[in-house]
Amino acid sequence: MAYSHSAQNPVVKQRVIITNKHGEKLVGLLHETESKEVVVLCHGLKSSKDDNILVNLAAALEKEGISAFRFDFAANGESEGSSSELRDLYREADDIRAVVQHFFSENRVVRAIIGHSKGASLVLLYASKYQDIGIIVNVSGRYNLQRGIAEGLGADFMEKIKEDGYIDVKNKKGSVEFRVTEEVLMNTLRTDMCEACRKISKECRVLIVHGSADTVIPVEDALGFAKSISNHQLQIIEGADHVYTSHQTELASAVVKFIKPGLKRDKVARL
Repeated sequence: MAYSHSAQNPVVKQRVIITNKHGEKLVGLLHETESKEVVVLCHGLKSSKDDNILVNLAAALEKEGISAFRFDFAANGESEGSSSELRDLYREADDIRAVVQHFFSENRVVRAIIGHSKGASLVLLYASKYQDIGIIVNVSGRYNLQRGIAEGLGADFMEKIKEDGYIDVKNKKGSVEFRVTEEVLMNTLRTDMCEACRKISKECRVLIVHGSADTVIPVEDALGFAKSISNHQLQIIEGADHVYTSHQTELASAVVKFIKPGLKRDKVARL
């Protein structure tokens, strides 16, 4: 396919479907600038590739001539998989693995992986398991997973899960959004972000970004990551909430500045 770049249409947005290790099709959107290097964007809990943060970051990367790929994890957005149950963290991290391997197979270089909220935890877990990415960006990630579980499921979540084998998480209208099984819950409780972060290669550069006014995940979590990751840069955005409602520009600026140095400008050959 030929790509025509002009002032009016500088970037081609291409729908890409990638199959994960469980045979599920992951749907993503590639912002193709024809740079050899690609940045992968990962959404948070029960969100999608169309999350405002991901869309705005992709647009900011476009302006710098950097290709970006935002995708839906399995069971989210347009991707295949049952959305009725919460998935294991490492299983979701393997969705990232499928995406990275897809671009490697196309002779592309995945320069960085960016994750927001739960997506930030996933990209860090990925980096602790696979040593093939040079830059990781953690946007408002949760360091203390146990605190997050209690807030989401209630203080008596262990009693409930032992009694029923699952907990149904409901929205404000009382409708069930998804189910947390005992297996997934226990795997999450066993996940030590501190230990995982210490396994990240010292050659991997990690940007930790957090809003000072985040009421979903407190800024203290960013400080925890900073203590556990040796090669990191910490940036607190003053006044920003969890979704950077009024601070999208500051977030994008911080991320692009961190990723941009040394970017290769080789173009991708297209037939």
